[in-house]
Amino acid sequence: MQLTCAEYYERNIIPLQIYYTIMAKNKTAKTTTAPHNPFVKLVEELFLTNPQKAYNFRQVSHMLGVSDKVSKELVTKIIESLENAGIIIALNRGKYQYNPELVAEKFQQTIVEGKVDMKQTGKAYVISKDLSDDVFISSNNTGHALHGDTVKVRLFPMRKDHKQEGEIIEVLHRFKNQFVGKIQITGKFAFLIPDEANMPFDIFIPNESLNNGKNGQKAIAKITEWPERSKNPFGEIIQVLGSPGNNDVEMNSILASFEFPLEFKKSSLQQAEKIPFEISKEEIKTRRDFRNIWTCTIDPPDAKDFDDALSLVKKDNGFWEVGVHIADVSHYVKQGTPIDEEAYERGTSVYLVDRTIPMLPEKLSNNVCSLRPNEDKLCFSAVFELDDQARIHSEWYGKTIINSNRRYSYEEVQKMIEGEEGDFKEELLILNDLATKLREERFKKGSIAFKSQEVKFILDETGKPIDTYIKEQKEANMLIEDFMLLANRTVAEKIGKKRGEKDAKTFVYRIHDEPNPEKLSKFAEFLAKLGYKMNIGSHKQLSKSFNNLFEQISGKGEEAMIEQIAIRTMAKAVYSTVNIGHYGLSFPYYTHFTSPIRRYPDLMVHRLLEGYLNGMQSADKDEYEEYCSHSSDMERKAAEAERASVKYKQAEYLQDKIGQSFKGLISGVSKWGIYVELEGNKCEGMISMRNMDDDFYYLDEDAYKVVGQHKGKEFRLGDPIEIKVHSVDLQKKQMDFTLADKDGGNGKDDFFATANSFPRKSERNKGSKPFNKNKERQKTNKPKGRKR
Repeated sequence: MQLTCAEYYERNIIPLQIYYTIMAKNKTAKTTTAPHNPFVKLVEELFLTNPQKAYNFRQVSHMLGVSDKVSKELVTKIIESLENAGIIIALNRGKYQYNPELVAEKFQQTIVEGKVDMKQTGKAYVISKDLSDDVFISSNNTGHALHGDTVKVRLFPMRKDHKQEGEIIEVLHRFKNQFVGKIQITGKFAFLIPDEANMPFDIFIPNESLNNGKNGQKAIAKITEWPERSKNPFGEIIQVLGSPGNNDVEMNSILASFEFPLEFKKSSLQQAEKIPFEISKEEIKTRRDFRNIWTCTIDPPDAKDFDDALSLVKKDNGFWEVGVHIADVSHYVKQGTPIDEEAYERGTSVYLVDRTIPMLPEKLSNNVCSLRPNEDKLCFSAVFELDDQARIHSEWYGKTIINSNRRYSYEEVQKMIEGEEGDFKEELLILNDLATKLREERFKKGSIAFKSQEVKFILDETGKPIDTYIKEQKEANMLIEDFMLLANRTVAEKIGKKRGEKDAKTFVYRIHDEPNPEKLSKFAEFLAKLGYKMNIGSHKQLSKSFNNLFEQISGKGEEAMIEQIAIRTMAKAVYSTVNIGHYGLSFPYYTHFTSPIRRYPDLMVHRLLEGYLNGMQSADKDEYEEYCSHSSDMERKAAEAERASVKYKQAEYLQDKIGQSFKGLISGVSKWGIYVELEGNKCEGMISMRNMDDDFYYLDEDAYKVVGQHKGKEFRLGDPIEIKVHSVDLQKKQMDFTLADKDGGNGKDDFFATANSFPRKSERNKGSKPFNKNKERQKTNKPKGRKR
């Protein structure tokens, strides 16, 4: 079959310049319609891809890579024919733009909504429920959208072998309009330079809006307007935080970045002050009295907000009565009051490295509601009669009063479980035995034991980390966890399980959907390359495979990375009024009942449960679904703030250790370099390939290793490695390493690039081309100014 010139070009048989020359020799006179050939289509798509931009013929030639005279003449000819056909219109100074009337027609059926995932370079991706893949938005097509915004996107025509691209045409909902950063004063105006890497725009601050802020100070700015033709948003300083590097300033900066308030509203504090400590005799008479039954709390040693307690007594029928007693916050915090409204806005308590930001004012969270020892406390309880095999024979739910005999730390209880003596050891060992049997039964039914290690810091009086340690989940932690799971599961089943023909009443569930089959399949393929097997045929087989996997990788270099990818493979647990069960726990019904001091959904569950026990009609489902959505969002924000505080403290811990050597494990590989997680403190940084100048290194994607092209030296995922700390950027929370051994890179500063320019973890292990240092050096040495 004879191919046309255009088909030769489309199939990459002939290069573009030859195609230009052939077309130029056969050029024809002007026509009133655009010529139908691929090159014309390329020029048209260039204008169509950027419909709001105007270009002259030189710019078009440059964007197409045209440099010779003949080809430039061809570009001019095509632009003229497109104008004659009405496809593009002429503007001033010899510039052309795609016809706005045709733009609307072209994109009539290609408008989608989604959320913006903004990058530091200004480009973005829009994640839409209507599309299987994200939409790429170039930096000149993001409009005035910012990270997290809900937007409308006009999709561009798909180009062969290209990702779907588009243009943001409208911001439907602004995710946030307050930003934390450093004030930079220049003459009669200033900018706030945001801390967040995904905020690529500096905020213009007129001097009269500085609110006494000084140059170099950290502050919170609020965007007040964004004029259509302005590259930068305008704003005002609403709060000056102080000098960078101060511990309180940095922790408050993290909180403010995620829009958590730094103090309680006056109305909430005033209401809290009026709440009495004393419990009236009338109130006690309405409750089941557990004050003479042995009761205890088990919490971290530094905890003050004791949400839950356990009681234990042997009944005459031979069963064990176990009471799961939860602080009765709903007795003190009534719906619609100032404290309740602020608790809803906050959604959750936030646990940073050095402080807790409670959901409720301290008088309630640490005093009135907290189940402190040797004090009468009001509770909402789930009480079970269990046999020696932890099978449930009866259950009861209602309001109670308790008086805890003892406040334990997890460490105290763990020592007794391991053989040491201590107060009420017999009772604790019985509870542990029952909890163990509950756990075994849960795993038999398909529960997945996701593991995670938590890094903890020892801080000096100024908040500076002087040492670190890894907190592990032991039997004492699991003792409490399994009884909390029991209460959460049975409460959800009591309200959610349909009895007879009546529908279940509206309730707040904690749901966890099935994993995406495609993600699961890719995860299994990934593990196979590392030598691990996954059976994903059924829920039980999958859960068994996950639990076996976690045992196999324990203590290995790839452990952290595999656990992170495993969690990302699964769906996220959220709150909803629509019950689909909890896949990870293998519970058909599940809720959060056990932490109302620190989680607003638990408070909602208490109110609904009490109402339904007293005959209340079903609550409005749509109203509570909105509450659930907000609670899920706030939970996610709190988790991100907590991670940011850990990352900051890790960077601060290494800040005075530049040049020191540490042992670690390779936790990730990419075409940019090697990610290393240090032993003992879990600090993670990158060894840039730019600093590995003894060879040309490239990524072997299939084998998860970086390989030297000439010498063959390999760095494989999970391998032990020794590094030196090269640099630490405290504000960006980034740590950069170099190899500690003699034949590693020398870490020259002249072309060092921080990890901030590297891809996020989810983009690791992509691409496998050899790394060309000279080419990359030329690119990265160019200064990148922020958008102004």
